[in-house]
Amino acid sequence: MLIGLLSDTHLAFPSQPLPPQVLEAFKGVDLILHMGDVWIPSVLDTLESVAPVLAARGDDDMDEDFGEDSRMKKMQVLSLEGVTIWATHIKPRYGLIVPQEQNTIYSSIFSRQSVDDAPSDPPDVVVFGHTHFAEIEEYKGVLLVNPGSPTMPSYIPKLGSVGFLTIKDGKAEARLVNLE
Repeated sequence: MLIGLLSDTHLAFPSQPLPPQVLEAFKGVDLILHMGDVWIPSVLDTLESVAPVLAARGDDDMDEDFGEDSRMKKMQVLSLEGVTIWATHIKPRYGLIVPQEQNTIYSSIFSRQSVDDAPSDPPDVVVFGHTHFAEIEEYKGVLLVNPGSPTMPSYIPKLGSVGFLTIKDGKAEARLVNLE
């Protein structure tokens, strides 16, 4: 399974299109995950012309813009081909990625929920956005991926990056691609 990853598109108007390089990069993916700060629902509609889309609500995604859009949740928790994925806007604290280390009950992804609502088992992969900086790291066996922003890398309006998550034989691998 091949999953396209992006975050922080920050497109303000329906007349402002998603860069065609994003759609070209995602040709052939099985699923697209957007990690928030979508700003306008037409971005999800455009992405859905390539593959099914799920999104995590970003801190700049207004309820009145997305309403009850079934593609958008505070956090997406997915189990795909034996791999558990958390897709969220803000990177969770390490103690909530590996819960047995957690001594406090606060985390940005659960800011309106109690820790009792948090998934009890650590995920295999956490995909997040918010920082506009692309990165891949591993923490205690959990793959952490930020695809960066395709439209505002390092908060500069220009072409940026997207990511890909490949799931095969119960294992996940990530890579980042700079758009040109």
